[in-house]
Amino acid sequence: MAVLAVDLGGTKLALAVFSDDGEMLHRTSYPLDKRAGKAVGALITDAVQQIPIQVNAIGIAVPGICRHQRGTVWAPNIPGWEDYPLLAEMKTIAGNTPVFIESDRSCYILGEIWQGNAQGCKDAIFLAVGTGIGAGILINGEVLQGSKGIAGAIGWMALDRPFQNTYTDCGCFESMASGEGIVKVALQLILKDPAYNGILRKDALSAQDVFAAYRKNDHIAVEVILQSISLWAMATANLVSLFNPEKIIFGGGVFGPAAEFLPVIAAEAARWAQPISMKQVRLEVSGLGTDAGLYGAAYRALHD
Repeated sequence: MAVLAVDLGGTKLALAVFSDDGEMLHRTSYPLDKRAGKAVGALITDAVQQIPIQVNAIGIAVPGICRHQRGTVWAPNIPGWEDYPLLAEMKTIAGNTPVFIESDRSCYILGEIWQGNAQGCKDAIFLAVGTGIGAGILINGEVLQGSKGIAGAIGWMALDRPFQNTYTDCGCFESMASGEGIVKVALQLILKDPAYNGILRKDALSAQDVFAAYRKNDHIAVEVILQSISLWAMATANLVSLFNPEKIIFGGGVFGPAAEFLPVIAAEAARWAQPISMKQVRLEVSGLGTDAGLYGAAYRALHD
């Protein structure tokens, strides 16, 4: 049996075919290139139809909320996806092949349970930091969904005060410490400092640029990354105190370059967290890298 996994992110679309024992048989990806609305849906359906292997089911990880009863998706980082009819669109090309849609944060932890660093865990959290921020939360062996499937939307975790209107669309935490948040904060600091002549440039700035500048001791990049580390640590402490997990696994596009900061995050989190729970948890980087969502979407398709 083979299944197709689709992982829709804020900047790219990835697809992979898996065997039922977790072997990745085929993988491909496409940039979103600032597509929006129906253009993103068309990219997904076109990409699915180009898969060269026949599959028995399709699992899709989406960056937001899946309204399962209607089969629609709310994805805040994709314009025009406030209530996008993804399931209906997929059914026009899938025929009798079943299609399952799940939030990417749930898929991340499912992937780690199946083939990654959460194998054997009953209580674990995947903290995803990429274009946005979210958490896949495993409690007593079950993925926490909440009453309407929104649990784990920790981009809205309140980590600063007073409230700013910029927090409305994506939340306080995400607006400052996601990939897009890192860029936004860096640009704000550049604009506030007319004497700045460092290596960061306002045009086409990326989070990777900020990490690279940090390593060259650019003072604005250092300020941005140190603030992000502090916020990641505070969020970690809150999750440890709330859920008492065995592991917190860090992943997403930002936690490639940010993996080196994990010891610092752990030390700072220990200052804030419930002390006994903090001593019991292990902080690790994803064992599946940027493919965690694909593995989780495949697991969802295999184990409905």
